[in-house]
Amino acid sequence: MRILLVEDELTLAEQLKSTLSTAAYVVSHADNGRDAWFLGDVEAFDAVILDLGLPEMDGISVLKKWREAGHKMPVLILTARDNWYEKVTGIDAGADDYLTKPFHSEELLARLRALLRRSAGHASAMLACGRLTLDTRNTRLMLDGHPLTLTSHEYMVIAFLMHHQGEVISRTTLMEHIYEHDSERDSNTIDVFVARLRKKLPVDTIETVRGLGYRLTVQA
Repeated sequence: MRILLVEDELTLAEQLKSTLSTAAYVVSHADNGRDAWFLGDVEAFDAVILDLGLPEMDGISVLKKWREAGHKMPVLILTARDNWYEKVTGIDAGADDYLTKPFHSEELLARLRALLRRSAGHASAMLACGRLTLDTRNTRLMLDGHPLTLTSHEYMVIAFLMHHQGEVISRTTLMEHIYEHDSERDSNTIDVFVARLRKKLPVDTIETVRGLGYRLTVQA
């Protein structure tokens, strides 16, 4: 899952990047509103963590421009303590949730997981697909209740497919959601990750839809 972090306080931004990366998210960072608006407009993100007090363009303006352009990614806004007006304004501008500074990293991760689940139509932190269970709280995939050993990229691929099970996901979409925006991308690496996953999962769990991509299917 790919997250856009928009925070101009660099110490906090580095802490959040570390927290998110440890939780198996791919993080892109913007430290001003103008860059944030551009990234959110041209790149694919599963969710955004958006501070409101930004240089060059404030967070509310950034959010409004995204929503006016039709971008629907869930947005978690960061607000100053007890600033109820910012919370209301942010929600009205199209934010999906808010978190008041200072906050615990565990709460940020929990709220982020909830946003990602809801945006994909899931209600529980445990996602099930046949014999597979994805524990989003502990970044763990289990087969018949037994945890599987996965590399970080294998986990990111299967996590995205689990969030969007039953949908056909193109290689391009998978690349957009497991790599940072400025990294080199090669569609062949997606095939490699899928091949490795297939060796660890029941037969035909990941279906190839010729010319279109991959689909996660329920296996008995």
